[in-house]
Formats: sequence, C-alpha cells, structure tokens
Amino acid sequence: MQNSTPAGIEIVDDVSHTLLQCSGVWTLPHISRIAYKLEAFHPKSSVIWDVSKIDEIDSAGIALWQLYTRAYEQDGIESKLIGAKQDQEQLYKLLYSKSHEPLQPPKVPSWLFVLGRETHNSILGIGKFLAFLGEAFVLLFYTLLHPTQIRYRSIMAHIFATGATALPIIALSAFLIGVVVAYQSIVQLQKFGADIFIVDMIGISLTRELAPLITAIVVAGRSGSAFTAQIGAMKMTQEIDAMKTMGFDTFTFLVWPRVFALMIVMPLLIFFADLIGIFGGMVIAQAQSHLSFSEFIHRLQGALPIKHYIIGIVKGPFFAFLIAMVSTYRGFQVSMNTESIGLYTTKSVVNSIFLVIACDAIFSVLLTELKL
Repeated sequence: MQNSTPAGIEIVDDVSHTLLQCSGVWTLPHISRIAYKLEAFHPKSSVIWDVSKIDEIDSAGIALWQLYTRAYEQDGIESKLIGAKQDQEQLYKLLYSKSHEPLQPPKVPSWLFVLGRETHNSILGIGKFLAFLGEAFVLLFYTLLHPTQIRYRSIMAHIFATGATALPIIALSAFLIGVVVAYQSIVQLQKFGADIFIVDMIGISLTRELAPLITAIVVAGRSGSAFTAQIGAMKMTQEIDAMKTMGFDTFTFLVWPRVFALMIVMPLLIFFADLIGIFGGMVIAQAQSHLSFSEFIHRLQGALPIKHYIIGIVKGPFFAFLIAMVSTYRGFQVSMNTESIGLYTTKSVVNSIFLVIACDAIFSVLLTELKL
C-alpha cells in the first residue's frame, strides 16, 4: 500500500447531520493525526462516518472509530457508518460484535444467583484466611528464633483482660449449665430409681464436652469480639498504617500476643468452668434427690475417669487458637467506616463459634475412633 494516500478525515457540516469523510490508510502508524483532529471536534447533530475511501484499516483504526462513536453516543449524538467494505465489516464484527454489548446477568432464579455469589465469596474468604495464617506462622517462626521480640508485657495484659475479668460470666454460665443438665437428667433417672447416676452424667458431660464448649462460646462472644473491635478501631484511626510506616510488624504486636494469651487462659477457664458446673449439679442433686455433697464427691471420684477431664482441657488451646485467629483476621478487614466495625465484629463471633463447634465435632469423631 505504498501508493495509498495518508490517513485523513474531512468534516462536512450539514443542517441535519455532520459527515465525517474518512480516507487513506487507517493503521496504527498513521492515525495519530486523525486522533488530534477528532479530539478537537465536538458535533452538534448526528454523525455519519463515510469510510468508502479508506484504503486500509487495522484494529487500531477500528478502535479509534469505536472510541469516538461511544463518546458521541454518551453525549446523545447518534452515529452511523456507511460505505464499509466487506473486509472492514468482518474486522469490526470480530472485534466488537460481542464485546460492545453490555454483559447481562444470567437468567437464573434469584435465590440461585445469590447462592452462587455467596459461595464464591466464601471460597475467596477461605483463601484469604489461609494466606493470613500462612503469613502469621512465618512471622511466628521468625519470632521464636528471636525471643527478645516477643511482647511479654502485652501477653500478660491480654491474659488479665481475657482471663481474670472473664471469670464472673464464665462462673454464671457454667453454674447454669450444671443446673440445667442436672435438673433435666434427674427427672428421667428418678423414673428408674437411678438417681445416683446423676453424678456420672454431670461429671462426664461437663468435663468432656459442655464446659469446654460453653467456655469457648462465651470467650468468642466476649474476647473475640473485643479483639476484632480493637484492631478495627486501630485501622480506622490509621494506627496500623503508622505502625507499618515505623517498621513495626503488626503480627508481632497485634496478633500473636492475643493468640498466646488466649491459648494460655482457655485451659484455666475450662478448669474453672468444670468446678462451677459440677457445683451447680451438686446443688440440684441435693435439692431434688437429697444427695449430700459428700456422697456426690465420693461417687464422682469413681465415676469420672481422669481422661475425660484431660480431654476437655486439651481442647482449650485449639479453641483459643481458632477464636483468636479469626477475631484478629476480621479486625484487619475493617474498612474506614464505623458500620464495618459492627459488620466484621458480628462475622468474627459467628465464624469463631462455628469453627469451635466444628473443631469439637472433629475431636468427638477422632476420640471415638481411638476409643478414648
């Protein structure tokens, strides 16, 4: 195409429309002068593109025409193409026959669309959480190799905040659980004259399952939500950005002290809940079956193997790890508005409780298979 004329465009104004007479070679090396001319052109009426005199055109030329056609249409100016050759029409259809139309949502039931979207978001969320865990463990190994970087004072402060101050609500919850289990069980056992087995029921069910589970749920609602709100507030006030600017690692300062503190405190809280829950059962046993405290304790020594107590205590660090990790992860997801704090605090509590129950179910299956 060496004898072809250079790329050009002639603007012819008419009363009812504006004619854009295109000519020459509309390829990438030659269309810059056309682009300058079109940039300065602002049509007042409909536009007709006459491309009958174009000798050669490539995808860049088609894209230039499409760019200004869309710009004119956004301003309410209609555009029309005339004089296109067959090869030009084929190239245009190849580039824009599908993509120029806006994507329409699939015609599926609304509930199915919502289910698919939520499932997709959940899968992405799991991936992000696993990435968060990976980064946390990498920094944990680095911290363990440099013990001087462990925030001991921060760990002690969180032990007090999540442990000592949680004793009243743990005591009340465990006592009421012990009362409920004892009262509901003793009503059934009295029908068979087996009141004494209330001791076995309370001792095994509380120490092995109920005390660890109730303690974890209370801690998730109390301490887990506090972790999320604290980190979320720090993110809103840009304290976390300031820490990163000064070179402080957020996992070392914000994540692992909370995780360590909760993993230390949880077994102690479970032990405390065991004692209070059993005491609640003793109160009901004496009130309903006239079983004295001394008789209850004597029976408990033979009815409660030490393995049930140990199993309940061992669950504590696992529950604590899940609660602390989910809570801190949700805290880092908080955006720069107050509404997101409430949203992610709610998600933190719900996710923590779900993972705790799922973890307890896994323990139950494994321990049953191991005949423990």
